[in-house]
Amino acid sequence: MERYDVIIVGTGAGGGTLAHTLAPTGKRILLLERGDYVRREKANWDPGQVNVEGRYQTKEVWRGVDGKPLHPHTNYCVGGNTKFYGAALFRLRKEDFGEVPHHGGISPAWPISYADLEPYYLRAETLFEVHGNRGEDPTEPPASGPYPHPAVSHELRIQQLSEDFAAQGLKPFHVPLGVQLDEKSSQASKCIRCDTCDGFPCLVHAKSDAEVLCVEPALKHANVSLLTDAYVERLETGPSGREVTGVVVRREGDTERYSASVVVVSAGAINSAALLLRSANEKHPRGLANGSDVVGRHYMGHVNSVLMAISKCPNPTVFQKTLAVNDFYFGSEQFPHPMGHISFVGKLDGETLKAGAPALTPGWTLEFMARHSLDFWLTSEDLPDPDNRVTLDREGNIVLAYKPNNQEAHRRLTQALEALLQQQRSCPIHGRECHQGLFARNLFVGQRIPLAGVAHQNGTIRFGRDPITSALDVNCRAHEVDNLYVVDGSFFPSSAAVNPALTIIANAIRVGDHLAQRLA
Repeated sequence: MERYDVIIVGTGAGGGTLAHTLAPTGKRILLLERGDYVRREKANWDPGQVNVEGRYQTKEVWRGVDGKPLHPHTNYCVGGNTKFYGAALFRLRKEDFGEVPHHGGISPAWPISYADLEPYYLRAETLFEVHGNRGEDPTEPPASGPYPHPAVSHELRIQQLSEDFAAQGLKPFHVPLGVQLDEKSSQASKCIRCDTCDGFPCLVHAKSDAEVLCVEPALKHANVSLLTDAYVERLETGPSGREVTGVVVRREGDTERYSASVVVVSAGAINSAALLLRSANEKHPRGLANGSDVVGRHYMGHVNSVLMAISKCPNPTVFQKTLAVNDFYFGSEQFPHPMGHISFVGKLDGETLKAGAPALTPGWTLEFMARHSLDFWLTSEDLPDPDNRVTLDREGNIVLAYKPNNQEAHRRLTQALEALLQQQRSCPIHGRECHQGLFARNLFVGQRIPLAGVAHQNGTIRFGRDPITSALDVNCRAHEVDNLYVVDGSFFPSSAAVNPALTIIANAIRVGDHLAQRLA
């Protein structure tokens, strides 16, 4: 077996960032990616190809507990799901690191504090070139420095909405976005502020994704190498069970084995848990590092909705995802429990809406809806439930059991948004009759896993100080396997109610610093 200092399984927000952090150490690093590079082609920006045909999605089939097939909306490629994410890069709130009572139960405390992660958040924002304004968000945690770039400006319709929200006593703010945009010099800007960002791979490599900003710079170091189309079947341990001694890879029809002083798993919360479960052996009969029986359990992915606010007047916005509202994050006078976060998805189009429309809906109706909608993304925290879990069937295929919880909070958040929209300024053409209502939009009909249930996956290999109730220690090292680490969203003890990507990135930098010291 060829031996390395570090093997990293996965090249997304966690694995790609970790490779970037460790590359300057000179240690031999091998990145293993089960997918390939996303091909640069015109289809990158084609809504029909991307959203309707699922051109870049895995064709892998999982199962529900009822045995029925699940078609996950996820992508296996260099850069992982950051190639397709909306690049909204939020810090968790300071309070999210402590125990938080919710209407549906308790969100548990983390074994580290916000202060422990704050310096790494700042480094993550710099690495991923985040654009934002400090001080606008009423729930924003303290920061030791400014955003590296100014916030992405609102277009006219979004600016109007921001002003209407502010007039109602709210504090709307600019979404912190990872895009390589220079609004002062459009000719020099990599980002062209197009309408195919959220959910699309960027044809001009202007999105702040893990391939562009982490993997490719890391590969410029002679000590870093990458194997694509490399599916990790299992991890092998030595006789004691305390050390990973082999990484078994299926590649181009052959089986290959590699070894390293440190093995880091970062395949996404679902696939990382599945890998540890597949790696069961005599010393680890319930799965590698799973003496606590928490591996695969406590799966979370948020309670999310895509909601279309239809108006008689058209919405000409191109780049819509610039505005957010967190005034209801911790509750309101009417509902004194956390509700969650309001922001936007990328501007929807008629072609994309076909994926969730009845078969006989005329195309002009979908185009009308798309041209006349504000397209909101609502996120509420789901709570860790041990019965929401990843397991394997007899053939080793992924089985996902997930029952949503804390849904009353999400219902109240939806009601709050509808009330806000009813109070928008009077339209000069249609008056108060311009707003037609708020409509749920299932963009992926026929797929039994909700979109965000996979996009925001976390919690399946939680970290903690007690090996009885957690699989990883505070440095994300397995309690039971000395050289095994996990750096994707698996380590989350709770999901909070903002996008998890920046926290995964920040934690990967933190773990990278720890590993650099360990390997020195």
